[in-house]
Amino acid sequence: MGKDTNSAHAYSALCWENRKKPEGHVDTVIEKLTPKQIADNCLRLSVSITIVRWLTFQKCAFRGHDESATSLNQGNFLEMLKLIASYNKDVQKVVLGNDPQNAQYIAPDIQKQILQIFAQKVQNEIRKEIGDSNFCIIVDESRDVSKREQMAIVIRFVDGYGILRERFLELVHFKDTTSKTLKEEITTVLSNHELSIQNLRGQGYDGASNMRGEWNGLQAFFIKDCPYAYYVHCLAHQLQLALVAAAREVFEVHEFFKDLIFIVNVVSSSSKRHDELQDRQVIELEHLVEIEEVETGKGLNQIGNLKRPGDTRWSSHFKSICSVVKMFNATRSVLEKIAIDHQATCSQRGDATYALKKLLAFDFLFILHVMQELMGYTDALCRAFQHKSIDLLNAMDLVASTKSLIQKLRDDGWENLLQKELNSRFSEQTTELLILSRTLNPIDGYKHLNVEKICRLAEKYYPGDFSDHEKFHLKYQLELFYCDASKHPEMKNLCTIADLCRSLAETGKSDVYHLVDRLIRLILTLPVSTATTERAFSAMKIVKTNLRNKMEDDFLSNYLVVYIEKRNC
Repeated sequence: MGKDTNSAHAYSALCWENRKKPEGHVDTVIEKLTPKQIADNCLRLSVSITIVRWLTFQKCAFRGHDESATSLNQGNFLEMLKLIASYNKDVQKVVLGNDPQNAQYIAPDIQKQILQIFAQKVQNEIRKEIGDSNFCIIVDESRDVSKREQMAIVIRFVDGYGILRERFLELVHFKDTTSKTLKEEITTVLSNHELSIQNLRGQGYDGASNMRGEWNGLQAFFIKDCPYAYYVHCLAHQLQLALVAAAREVFEVHEFFKDLIFIVNVVSSSSKRHDELQDRQVIELEHLVEIEEVETGKGLNQIGNLKRPGDTRWSSHFKSICSVVKMFNATRSVLEKIAIDHQATCSQRGDATYALKKLLAFDFLFILHVMQELMGYTDALCRAFQHKSIDLLNAMDLVASTKSLIQKLRDDGWENLLQKELNSRFSEQTTELLILSRTLNPIDGYKHLNVEKICRLAEKYYPGDFSDHEKFHLKYQLELFYCDASKHPEMKNLCTIADLCRSLAETGKSDVYHLVDRLIRLILTLPVSTATTERAFSAMKIVKTNLRNKMEDDFLSNYLVVYIEKRNC
């Protein structure tokens, strides 16, 4: 019978024979490496690390379509390696064929490992920043180019220096969008980073039912674990949704946007018409410059395109209206030309004639200018809501400004609809939080400071963060704080609660008024915008493109963490 080389006995015998040959042991082989070999390996690895870091910061792809030796373009990583080697003789001596085949440090797996180490380093730095502070989570969902649902997780907190921070923590892929599954995924992420749910003091999601549901929504599941993790729907999204919903109920406005979309589609339906539109703009601008009707200078009088309004982004409606107002004469000229163009089909001439008729109609022009004025205010409010440094005190003023906008239109039907939408979307709990927090506003010498309301805020919304003894002394500490801060040279001219928190830390007053400082930090953890998640998804669209639609989930997440939080890398 032949010897079975695959048996356990044969394998054990082979291991014993190898054990008796010390010259082949790993530690012996490593010890045989000369200092020069070690230095060469370090240089090769450092070059690969530098290239991975640079490509990530610039949102560039690592690999190429064809990385073979005969390829004219081997991809960004290898081409960058060639470039560095061409300018550095030391690097040239240890790469590109001058390196050992088992220690090149250029394989795709090595590139991903380097990127993963960078991402872990960034996440560790973020975790150090958070420390034992309370925090809130801001979560948003979006589909990438490969139609995979991705969930961006952002942490909002106040660091040890009293500075409000928003940090992108991770991107998570999930197959199931039920609130229970989302809760498990987020809990796992927080646990992996050693963040306790008991320190959670705020939740920021979109307005979908699986997120905001009062009984079975994601926010409800977290509140069961931590009753002080208050949910706040992104204020910018609330404003946009309220405006879109109200506009759909007004026939004239609804018809106006239908006509606007039709006009934009007719003018922008082909490259030829697009070129004609730009040519008309050039002719008009040259005439206006000649008669000195417009200013000239760098960045002024740019040639633009007509923009289509989106369904869920009210700011896109504003941009669309502004583009039509700016290019009104050019748009009219293009439509007139199409309407009499014998080379065009009857359908094309008919569409152009109808679009021109709508464009020149009095009702269309009247609503065009009315909506431009109204949405100029709402666009500014949305941008303010989306600013990452916004706090609840600013938000309260913005909400008041938003509600006052309904006076801009005299139509009672529109006014009532908008008022109804705003009241239904800004919940009583959020509104009360805004009102009570407003009393800590340091603007105008702390004229809004109200000790009774601040104490009510602590007692009603954060009873677990203050003992009975601390609640009793909070009132007296607030009185002393007002007398001190309103006269302190570095604290009397502040504008936001975020500025106040930072000033308390910088002046050392956070130790003196520790109860006030604690309450301010709790208020600041409430989410009022999704600016960082919006930035994450904008970056995702640039990183994961049609040419890179097979990026692995971990690779994409690590890439975005390093790119977005590059300051910590």
